[in-house]
Amino acid sequence: MTDVKEFSSLVDMQRWACATFGDRPAIGTKRDGAYAWTTFAELGELVDAMRAALVGAGVERGDKVAAISNNRLEWAVAAYATYGIGAHFVPMYEAQLEKDWRYILEDAGATVLFVSTTPIYDKTRGMAGKVGRLRDVVCFDAPSDAPHAWSTWLARGRSAPVAAIEPDWDETAGLIYTSGTTGKPKGVVLSHGNFVSNLNSVNSVIPRDPADVSCSFLPWAHSFGQTAELHGMLSAGAAIGVAESVNTLLDDIQLVKPTVLFSVPRVFNRIYDGVQKRFAAEKPVKRLLINHALAVAARRRKLAETGQQSALVELQHRFFDERIFAQVRARFGGRLKFAFSGGAALQREVAEFIDDIGIVVFEGYGLTETSPIATANRPDARRIGTIGKPIPGVSIFVCDEHGHALPQGAEGELVVVGPNVMQGYHNHPESTAEVIFDLDGLRAFKTGDMGCVDPDGFVRITGRFKEQYKLENGKYVVPTPLEDQLKLSGYIDQVFLFGDNRPHNVALVVPDFDACRAWASARGETLATNADVARSASVHELIGAELRKFSGEFKGFESPKRWALLAEGFSTENDLLTPKLSVKRRNVQARYQAELDALYAS
Repeated sequence: MTDVKEFSSLVDMQRWACATFGDRPAIGTKRDGAYAWTTFAELGELVDAMRAALVGAGVERGDKVAAISNNRLEWAVAAYATYGIGAHFVPMYEAQLEKDWRYILEDAGATVLFVSTTPIYDKTRGMAGKVGRLRDVVCFDAPSDAPHAWSTWLARGRSAPVAAIEPDWDETAGLIYTSGTTGKPKGVVLSHGNFVSNLNSVNSVIPRDPADVSCSFLPWAHSFGQTAELHGMLSAGAAIGVAESVNTLLDDIQLVKPTVLFSVPRVFNRIYDGVQKRFAAEKPVKRLLINHALAVAARRRKLAETGQQSALVELQHRFFDERIFAQVRARFGGRLKFAFSGGAALQREVAEFIDDIGIVVFEGYGLTETSPIATANRPDARRIGTIGKPIPGVSIFVCDEHGHALPQGAEGELVVVGPNVMQGYHNHPESTAEVIFDLDGLRAFKTGDMGCVDPDGFVRITGRFKEQYKLENGKYVVPTPLEDQLKLSGYIDQVFLFGDNRPHNVALVVPDFDACRAWASARGETLATNADVARSASVHELIGAELRKFSGEFKGFESPKRWALLAEGFSTENDLLTPKLSVKRRNVQARYQAELDALYAS
């Protein structure tokens, strides 16, 4: 790991990285089945050109520049060009609905909008002059001779260069709009100091250097992907290969051969499920070897947790690692050293399994409002099943409903204090006042998450207050951790628990359609479509058995008493998942209220 440099702004970081790591690869783009790499020096030249183009278009310090795009080179260039004139970058997702784009453009007051594709340009070009302060829409993929083309704007900028400004620590860098699982998205105002304090702290405890490379698929429009991967990797001189899509991720990983991976629990759950199914399909003798190998790896991990080591266990592990686990890691490019998980709590079984096959997982925690990282496991302080310790400069308190700090070990609301805490919600002072408060003279942020801190300072998260509901019997249920446990079943892809003011919990289940079809086929039942799977009485019984199996450690009132199978999964396309793959609980309940009511009527 190289010496850690501390930055004063994102402009400072980008300019230093481009000057320091000039000829090294910065961002890779997949073209014709191979990756073409843009160097740091080339990235710097593009940022300089686009910065001048924005100034030429009349963008001033304090203006808002928006973007609708998946991760790509142009996204990064547009962001750093915006920062370099003291303007505020407002990213959005391609997967968002058009009404969300319109709402954010209006709320933010963006003057320029960058879009990735021609279809998105066709949907948004008419907003110029009509929505808020929007004047120009620029398309990355437009023909090079078009006035609204990215290439045209770059050419204009190159003809009239403009020097970058150095923003103040407290100056706004961007607005990141929350995903809106429970209502309209709010613009989280983050300063340069918010971003780089987070960057400086994480870089001091998480090992990254110019030899590292990631395969990027988490959206940079979300704070985790933006701070931890985009800014974090570039600040270390490391490279980012942008995945073509989530659907091509495994193929892209084979080309990029990442050393680090940034992901969310849903993806790690899929890795866990896929490897488990692959192991289960092996011949009996091979399965015995795999199970023994996993037992040895688990023994080695438990010894390491207490600072111990066994020569025999090490010898056995080395044997099995070379013959079994290395083959699994080869599917992820063969060079993967670390994986970083954020966005939600990772199931302990999943984290331990991935660790046992030789991929070290560093789980962290934070929210958009904390820029985002507040806690993280790291090489010198790592405990599976926790979200780590607070990063340097950040403090975590556990408070009661009145905002009073509770003693160590007590469960309550996690509260964050530090330079990473947001400036506030754009245009929503009342919402800001609900979450920012004075804690014994400290500016503190209420996360809305439930948790506790153990005697060694490791933080555990137990649920989210806003998702918590109460059954008729007065018992409180926090659904997300329970759902995550149920999804460990190889036959369950997604699950939604419900029981608000009802006598018991019920569940909506999206089966793993391929696994259920294969199970039914082995029993002589042909299920041609997803709808056939959802209607199958035998699959309904199978899922019931799986729900009972994986809820074995639930409290009695937490287990679902009835369940319904859905033929369609929750996705961003049907507006049941946020772009960061969190379930929009309000939307799921509204869409499937009839099915939920029927479960109580039956």
